[in-house]
Amino acid sequence: MNRPHPPANLPDPTTKLSEGWHSLHIYYRVNQQALAQLGYEQRREGADAVIAALNPEGEEAPERIQSFVVSGHRADFGVVMFDPDPLKIDAIHQRVRSSALGTALEPTYSFVSITEVSEYVPTVEQYSERLKRDGTSPDDPSYQAKVNAYEQRLPMMNKQRLYPDFPNWPIICFYPMNKIRDPHANWYQLPFSERSRLMSEHATSGIKFAGKVSQVITASTGFDDWEWGVTLWGRAPEYIKEIVYTMRFDEASARYGEFGEFYIGYIMEPEAVLKHLRIID
Repeated sequence: MNRPHPPANLPDPTTKLSEGWHSLHIYYRVNQQALAQLGYEQRREGADAVIAALNPEGEEAPERIQSFVVSGHRADFGVVMFDPDPLKIDAIHQRVRSSALGTALEPTYSFVSITEVSEYVPTVEQYSERLKRDGTSPDDPSYQAKVNAYEQRLPMMNKQRLYPDFPNWPIICFYPMNKIRDPHANWYQLPFSERSRLMSEHATSGIKFAGKVSQVITASTGFDDWEWGVTLWGRAPEYIKEIVYTMRFDEASARYGEFGEFYIGYIMEPEAVLKHLRIID
């Protein structure tokens, strides 16, 4: 049977993205009953396997991996990972699952997404037009200075959006979100110019927390139940509360935002996580 050939301009089939990385946030709870059935040697063997699997310097580690303990009842610890290969990310979860501790570490929540440069990030030309609309004349020396500064920052900012580095800060927060489709407040029926204006206001609120909070927003439409995932790293706990509270007053959030459950965590090395959870001494 002859099969039709794909058009010549199509790329080869692949699991990798044309740009950016795959991402997984996954959370585990310790099953105390299953843990109690493991002997000391099984615990130690399983702990060694989990520590090796979550080691950021390990030979099989994804490009980015970070472990943390979670406050509250919904999970005991979590892992966030980024890599070009989604199967390399999933292999970490499979190593945890198949370890001697696997029966005692129950996944309670996961979020699958990919990195992106948002359509609302203005190009240099769009940024220039925005300055004019805000009243900055092209004849004003500050106009060209601002345009030049933005042009220099934009590649670095987009690289961080697509290939994020993790800050060396102790607090991590994650939550999923949507833009709502309420008949009286449907984000997707707004013209692009209005959505762009609202997101510009939202971004301006976030910029005030530079140096206090680092943010990565990943896209999950078609990958998970929500449209985006927001990961925040905080230099101190209060900054997480302050940025979320502040940005909720922006119209893009107050009128059009819908949020899932929040997970707050405290960054630890894998061995420290297992010690904190009283799995090993």
